[in-house]
Amino acid sequence: MLTYVCFFPANGQFLEEVGDKFGTDNINFLYNGAYIMETFEPQNRRVLVANDKYWDKENIHIKKLVHTYNKEAGTLAPELFLRGEIDYADISSDILDEWMNDPEKEAQIRPNRTGFYSYFYCLNFDPQFPAEYEPDNWKIVVNNKNFRKSIFHALDRKAAMLTAEPYDPEKRISNTVTPRNFVDLEGVDYTQLGSLAEFTNNDTFDAKLALEYKEKALEELQGKATFPVKVLMPYNTGSSEWANRAQVIEQQMESLLGTDYIDIIIDPKPPTGFLQEVRRSGNYAFLECNWGPDYADPETYTDPFSPDGTYNWPHLAEGYKESNGKNIYENMVNEAKAEVIDLEERYNLFAEAEAFLIGEAFIIPYAVGGGGYSASRLNPFESLYSPFGVSAERFKGQMVMDKPMNSEQFTEGLERWEKERAEALKKAGK
Repeated sequence: MLTYVCFFPANGQFLEEVGDKFGTDNINFLYNGAYIMETFEPQNRRVLVANDKYWDKENIHIKKLVHTYNKEAGTLAPELFLRGEIDYADISSDILDEWMNDPEKEAQIRPNRTGFYSYFYCLNFDPQFPAEYEPDNWKIVVNNKNFRKSIFHALDRKAAMLTAEPYDPEKRISNTVTPRNFVDLEGVDYTQLGSLAEFTNNDTFDAKLALEYKEKALEELQGKATFPVKVLMPYNTGSSEWANRAQVIEQQMESLLGTDYIDIIIDPKPPTGFLQEVRRSGNYAFLECNWGPDYADPETYTDPFSPDGTYNWPHLAEGYKESNGKNIYENMVNEAKAEVIDLEERYNLFAEAEAFLIGEAFIIPYAVGGGGYSASRLNPFESLYSPFGVSAERFKGQMVMDKPMNSEQFTEGLERWEKERAEALKKAGK
């Protein structure tokens, strides 16, 4: 947890002096890291310069960082990179083929490492969306397990992932909330423990099962719910990949389950205020969500699903309360949290809780973060690394290369880095 913002040091006397202004600009701020923010212009640019009082300033090789904001960055950045005006650009899937098929551009592009952010689709048990999308009807069907299972088995992860990773979709697809290779138990990956292994090793997309659950749901919900069910699915217009993915999922799931059963309504929302307006407000029925780990323990991936967490389920699902007034999943997680001595028991308890969360179709795991492609003059294997925290935002130790790294160089570098990391972890007794 020391790699995360909750343990960043702050000067108490300075906090008292500036009060609510702390962190609102580059003046009401104190610095003890490798860089100092010289310029702060919201929605325009940020300029960071090397801290000449930093304890390890000899390893700050990049003396100035200029972050330029442009709402059209996704479109403009690749061209600016080719002109030599910037040193990094994400190459989105909608222009990836163009770059891959141009020898000059292809030589300047590389894959990105996958990360440990987890992506999953949420079914909202506390709908707070407009009446036109029939929230009361949604609340009835989402509390029917067979309806949830029909949706669960109808989602084709690969078809969805092709919108973001058309060349190697499998490397990002994930069948669990906790990603593979996050933590292990004496050499056994956490995702292979107990009942969780069944989900890890099997794709839950199954057209036959989806249709079987559809028929069961229709029978159980007859006279209780209205069909087709309106399924409000917002997406963030700041991501062209997300926009494409929403359309793919709408077409794929409606085609499989039938428009007599579901009517997926994709709802474009602006990136500004998206979290507050959509997810935190419960203004959705079905939504792509994500969560990143804060520390190296399976507990970190249960945090968003607690009653006081980011997502308002599964504790609101009907029919899961136990004698203590809490739902089954919450009790399973609390039992795992309480085991702080026996690591094997702790991990297995968390694995069973996660398997229950997935098996009841409260959520649909989808993918891990990272991946994709970029054009960059930075060597990703020189930077600090942690699967959690904010190490990805640190530039200490990095240098600007004369030429961008290509895919072949990246693959060679990744293999070497992974070997060195494994050896270092083994030496450290991890």
